[in-house]
Amino acid sequence: MPGIAFPTTTCPIRSFVSLASVGMAPGRSPLPGIPGGAPEPGAPFPLGANWDGGGTTFSLFSGAATAVEVCLFDEHGTETRVAIPESTHSIWSVRLPGVGPGQRYGFRVHGPYEPAHGLRHDPAKLLTDPYARRIEGDLLLAEPLKAFGEDSAPYVPRSVVVSDPFPWGEDVRPRVEWPDTVIYELHVRGFTMQHPDLPPELRGTYAGLAHPAVTDYLLELGVTAVELMPVHSFVSEPALLRRGLVNYWGYSSLGFFAPHAAYSATGDPVSEFRAMVRGLHEAGLEVILDVVYNHTAEGDEMGPTLCLRGIDNREYYRLAHGHPRWYADDTGCGNTLDLRSTTVLRLVLDSLRYWAQDMHVDGFRFDLAPALTRDSPFLAAVAQDPILSQVKLIAEPWDMGPDGYRVGRFPPPWSEWNGRFRDTVRDVWRGAARSVADLGYRLSGSSDFYQWGDRRPYASVNFVTCHDGFTLADLVSYEHKHNEANGEGNRDGEAHNRSSNSGVEGPATDPSVLAARRRLRRAHLATLLLSAGVPMLLAGDELGRTQWGNNNAYCQDTPVSWVDWSAGNLQRDPAGEDPLLVPLVRGLLAIRRHAPVLRRTKFFSGGSSRERALADVTWLTAGGTPLTPEDWSDPHARTLGMFLSGGATGVAATRPMPPHRAPARTRPASWLVILHVTDDEDKMILPGRPWANTYELVLDTAAEDLGGLVGPPRAIYRARESIPLRGQSVLLLRVIA
Repeated sequence: MPGIAFPTTTCPIRSFVSLASVGMAPGRSPLPGIPGGAPEPGAPFPLGANWDGGGTTFSLFSGAATAVEVCLFDEHGTETRVAIPESTHSIWSVRLPGVGPGQRYGFRVHGPYEPAHGLRHDPAKLLTDPYARRIEGDLLLAEPLKAFGEDSAPYVPRSVVVSDPFPWGEDVRPRVEWPDTVIYELHVRGFTMQHPDLPPELRGTYAGLAHPAVTDYLLELGVTAVELMPVHSFVSEPALLRRGLVNYWGYSSLGFFAPHAAYSATGDPVSEFRAMVRGLHEAGLEVILDVVYNHTAEGDEMGPTLCLRGIDNREYYRLAHGHPRWYADDTGCGNTLDLRSTTVLRLVLDSLRYWAQDMHVDGFRFDLAPALTRDSPFLAAVAQDPILSQVKLIAEPWDMGPDGYRVGRFPPPWSEWNGRFRDTVRDVWRGAARSVADLGYRLSGSSDFYQWGDRRPYASVNFVTCHDGFTLADLVSYEHKHNEANGEGNRDGEAHNRSSNSGVEGPATDPSVLAARRRLRRAHLATLLLSAGVPMLLAGDELGRTQWGNNNAYCQDTPVSWVDWSAGNLQRDPAGEDPLLVPLVRGLLAIRRHAPVLRRTKFFSGGSSRERALADVTWLTAGGTPLTPEDWSDPHARTLGMFLSGGATGVAATRPMPPHRAPARTRPASWLVILHVTDDEDKMILPGRPWANTYELVLDTAAEDLGGLVGPPRAIYRARESIPLRGQSVLLLRVIA
């Protein structure tokens, strides 16, 4: 990744300043290497580097340190160290007059180095400020990163002092209600790296993401929020660098306040990120950040000392019980932040508030969220916070620690990535489901997980694919992972993908195989977008994006991971080019906006139906009759009908949509969704009274055109008439009488 090259062949001259021996009054001649004069006593809060217009106060927490130095670097890499003589409640602070925005700095922390007791201080290691608003430079491979007593400064990133003002103007947050939300998960760099309508200098950047060519596409598609993969400053693990690879995904945080500098086109990542948020808001799009507070880039006990490890290892990390030399690894990434600590909890909450207040983001998706909540007050702290309790909160509800799978167990107002939805839908369409019972729960908002504590259907963030695993094209084209390019002998990544290749592994030329893959891909998308809950799309799935069977492309900053915006072909799309995918997504999301019953605010009640009093949902067999308890468990059932009554939508029927998305006022329609999950062709008898007399077919995903989804004419069917079902298809019918 692009970064700043620091001197590595010669040792820069350093100036050492002991504040205790200075005795200079403010305004006197500056000390060597310090721009504006003698150091002054600082203030404990706020933490980090804070410029006041005439100087900068540096504040750092370390309860185990015996001494702390602020290290200033000039444009040549020359370092000046300023000792901080004392601390207040373990916060070391000093004000340096004349030091202002653009100043590169770091810390050196003195104290005991006793790994057996969890103490890992080494003043030879330059440490990043945990509260730095900007971080520059890359991590470079070098033995001094690990060797005790050897200077790491030439090989590690620098913190940078920033000035906070930004011309937000009349920035207005879209504030899309949860039931109306449609999430689009994307990577800032990968989404625009190959976008043909962007100037080359904007591709892969924050500025590029806010370009009208991008926002217009997202609006036309129908999404309401972009969920950005990690944008906190991160570095690549030494093991990756040794293989000539990088951490592309960004789940290796170094700084929780600094936007990742490599995504900046202007050299000012803080202002550029804010301008991006402002531009996305102007387009009516919310910004949700995927945040990684469960572990850091320092890895296990063999990893580099970059920040928290050298500041106060025992305070910041969970250490193995009885063996503090080692880390408790609930994340699979070598370490776990300890949110039982007041210091760490404050760090995380301060970071979240900074992004919500100062950077204007609209919500957060928490990576490996159980690692944050295990035996800690994190959930209670967020719930009582007047800022954080009002933004969108999404948990990835699993990690590798004890009792780590917690789908359905986060309290309101949290929503969750619903991994059970993903697994069920994949199993259904590959023919591995044992009955239709689990499918019914997923289609109706997963009440078996979320109908407690006044949670609502939008607690379930539904998805079939995400950054982690196969893309949609690969899900229907590969049954085995192909991660050889990652350099780990194909051992990394999930081996059980719940995928189907229709008889051929990877790219195919057989027309029947390609047709089957097109049907499966459309069926997955239709199931996702017609289910109760909040749908989440993976960027590029609607364009046929492939990773060539790589289901763990975390280290592939290459076209393997970038969205390909060019015209499709078999070499690009192993599932076969399908120009109907984008219109399919657009059409279904347009219907979703117009149909309150698809944007549920309450769980379905079910029950029996009669004239003028239809149940809000009726589940139907292929014979057009309501399912019995025996039908739900029938292992041979391959067709499921879901009749949604437009007159029983609850508060969703009257809740207004945002003005720029509001549909025309119409009487809520009733809908019939049919899922036919087998390869065989069949038919279904459409239910009659009390449900309907006449239906119009809006969508058949197995057809070679979208028919009524994009406009008339639409086929009309009478009640009790049979409608043909092609293999592996989703049908959507609207009641017209």
